[in-house]
Amino acid sequence: MSVEFYLIAALAVVITGVSKSGFAGGLGVLAVPFMSLFVTPQVAVTVMMPVLIVMDCANIWKYRHSWSWGEVRTLLPGALCGIALGALTFRWLDPALLKLAIGAMAILFVAQFAFRQSAGQHSGCSNPIVTFVLGGVSGFASFVAHAGGPPVKGYFLSRGMEKSLFVGTNSVFFFTLNLIKTFSYIALAQFSLETLTASFLLTPFLVLGVLLGFRLHHLLSQAVFTRIAYLFLAVAGSKLLWDGVLLI
Repeated sequence: MSVEFYLIAALAVVITGVSKSGFAGGLGVLAVPFMSLFVTPQVAVTVMMPVLIVMDCANIWKYRHSWSWGEVRTLLPGALCGIALGALTFRWLDPALLKLAIGAMAILFVAQFAFRQSAGQHSGCSNPIVTFVLGGVSGFASFVAHAGGPPVKGYFLSRGMEKSLFVGTNSVFFFTLNLIKTFSYIALAQFSLETLTASFLLTPFLVLGVLLGFRLHHLLSQAVFTRIAYLFLAVAGSKLLWDGVLLI
């Protein structure tokens, strides 16, 4: 792997660390596209896997008293089905269509938030079918591109969760998914000495990003946090839409 790869990957890991530890992952979807400029998407996904596991562990410890098992349990059935589908189609999936779909969903959540704000409404999603679909899309996108954040992030934001509860619940949910994905990647023989070495070398940048995220989280009020989280969601969604259009 080239020096250029490590420079871009380090930046991506810092951004992901800040986003996941302070705002629950809105910009985490940028890591794989950035790294895929120098390696295949499959290698990029594999390199990020151990990094995400360590990041999730740090977040769970930090927010261990601030998460909702009920919200995690609601999304897990769909997410597990999505992971299974992702494992079956990992080598043949059209990445353009996936990025377009996830990007469009993220932008839809942002548009719904703007509409509710203008109309003075604050109720979140409670339809079990919609919730199952969101979990399924998140599990599928998480498996193939670590891009499962936008559907779940949009769902949690629409529930009006307090910021620490939001980040903690998001962390527990994706830690569960990432553990399952790790065993699936092992079964698919995705890990190698090269990818594990790259993951190890990127760990210091992970620590930097997580510490910055923790600091920013406590400096922001709930209202500012929500606006920034939706802004991150809009940026991530736009990036995925743009990448999808370019790949078609």
